[in-house]
Amino acid sequence: MCGIAGIISVSRRDAIKPMTAAMSHRGPDDEGYFFDQTIALGQRRLSIIDLSGGRQPIANEDGTLQLVCNGEIYNSPSLRTELEAAGHRFRTATDVEVILHLYEERGRSCLSRLRGMFAFALWDANNRTLLLARDHMGQKPLFFFSLGDTFLFASEVKAILASGLLRPEMDLDALWHYISLRFIPDRYTLFRGVQKLPAATSLQWRNGNITLDRYWSPDFRSKLIGSEEQIVDQLDGLLRETVSLHLLSDVRVGAFLSGGIDSSLVASLAAAFSSRPIPSFSIGVQDERFNELPFARKVAAASGLEAHERIVKPDLVAILPKMIWHLDEPSDPFGFGVYLVSEMAAKEVKVVLGGDGGDESFAGYDRFAGQQLVEYCRALPEWFRRRVVARLIRLIPESFGYKSVAQKAAWMNEMSFFSGGERYAQSMSFLRFTAEAKARLFRPEAQQRLEDKDSMVKILCHFNSENVEELIDRMLYTDLMTRMPDHLLPIVDRMSMAHSLEDRSPLVDYKVVEFAASIPGAMKLKGRALKHILKRVAARYLPEELITRPKQGFSFPIGTWMRTDLRGFMDKLFRQSRFVERAIFNGAEVQRLWHEHANGHVDHNYRLWILLNLELWHRLYFEGETPESVTDLIRRLAA
Repeated sequence: MCGIAGIISVSRRDAIKPMTAAMSHRGPDDEGYFFDQTIALGQRRLSIIDLSGGRQPIANEDGTLQLVCNGEIYNSPSLRTELEAAGHRFRTATDVEVILHLYEERGRSCLSRLRGMFAFALWDANNRTLLLARDHMGQKPLFFFSLGDTFLFASEVKAILASGLLRPEMDLDALWHYISLRFIPDRYTLFRGVQKLPAATSLQWRNGNITLDRYWSPDFRSKLIGSEEQIVDQLDGLLRETVSLHLLSDVRVGAFLSGGIDSSLVASLAAAFSSRPIPSFSIGVQDERFNELPFARKVAAASGLEAHERIVKPDLVAILPKMIWHLDEPSDPFGFGVYLVSEMAAKEVKVVLGGDGGDESFAGYDRFAGQQLVEYCRALPEWFRRRVVARLIRLIPESFGYKSVAQKAAWMNEMSFFSGGERYAQSMSFLRFTAEAKARLFRPEAQQRLEDKDSMVKILCHFNSENVEELIDRMLYTDLMTRMPDHLLPIVDRMSMAHSLEDRSPLVDYKVVEFAASIPGAMKLKGRALKHILKRVAARYLPEELITRPKQGFSFPIGTWMRTDLRGFMDKLFRQSRFVERAIFNGAEVQRLWHEHANGHVDHNYRLWILLNLELWHRLYFEGETPESVTDLIRRLAA
């Protein structure tokens, strides 16, 4: 696990040093470099496997290939045996060296043999070719910038900016999509010219020419044949195998334990393969509506885990600027939990297993069942829904709580006016900024500068894919192609690596994703029962109470905090809005949203969270502020 960087340039290869240094948090144990007349490679290392001998860059037998890799190759033991039998000689005991020798055997197609999480760069001196690649689901990040005869890449955007070879400019198209979707789609970043390499994609640079190739995507059309019990047995066996592979390490491995089904199942399976208790890490909050610690304790006791837990009262003022700096983009409330539990775990271990990906592959979100409930609403005449139901919903008092009745009712009624992929796309932006809301927020002159205004197509191109047939599978496939690589996994990666902690997610393993895709949709979403098939497996390992309780999720009462503890700060911040000053946002619209929320009329916390984060992000990346100075700014405004 580490941070990697590289630069192809005639004269500025020395920029590799500041690029690599910008990611020291990703690899505090070591650094390494390679230089030739064309390229410079850099790496910061977090030592997990072959602690003393696995330094990077790593070369092949004759030194014509150079590799830097961020990640772990879980099937490396079997690949090494195969490659040694074919005559290859290994210089280290580290797992990622298999990539070099697979490339010698298979070239670019070596990616089809790798099972793990990875982002790597391989320089082929003989062919003067650079190969970049990311893992199947996009667990490990990689960004690049190309201009003329200069090509840069790195694990984080801040490392590319640290080269000094480009001046940061805001990408308005990326911003336009982000405030609707909650993630930055496609190859976009919020910095013009800096692109992210998509998941399951390789990039080849040769003589200044760049080609991209997607090497994998899940196919939902071929379905398993057999009884539900047989499929549960197969899934059980696959999960056990996958978790055992994810324990590959020369240092102690722990587990995140939220008290939900996914992390609890992964932690329990890991405990079964360990000769000594697996350390588990759980956090809770004082507000019992959001606290899952009691359930985490039950799992830890039942599975014999070495439980570590703490009640957190997050200091948003201190944490938020750090989160944004590590993300290189606005943060998400989900990130607070990952950041805080990673901070706790990093004091004990270097590696943890997490439960990320269960909801996206096995239908664990309320919105999946909600799409079916919307059909019942559509039985009412359209005029009645628009004139009567909408008016009645506005009379429901807003609790400013998680999944409030007012929000649910408004969502269901609004979605009833759409169908199919359009409905799913609209559902993603409902609590944030719809196309109509963006038209009010963005100044006309800013909208005129946009080149790509259709955010809905970012969803529809996946929802309407030819390799998916059932409705539930269309929603799952869309999430796997968008939310997973562009939202969930980036947050998990950055928030754990902020503390030099490696997070591994067995449920995101591409073999698990492929198997889940082959399960009939009715076994994943059975009526309104979410994640049915995974719960059947989990019931073999976890207390029944955990299986049957409603999905809770870890969150904080941010909407309430905005109206209380953070009220003074946010009021002053929005009156000093940089986006209003730069004529991007309409100041009157920003003030309307803020005052409606602050005065308790409408819960705009999702929208205001985006606007708040953008203001702090701008100060960090366009005004030369540091996380510490932004924290001081927040405290001054809050005084």
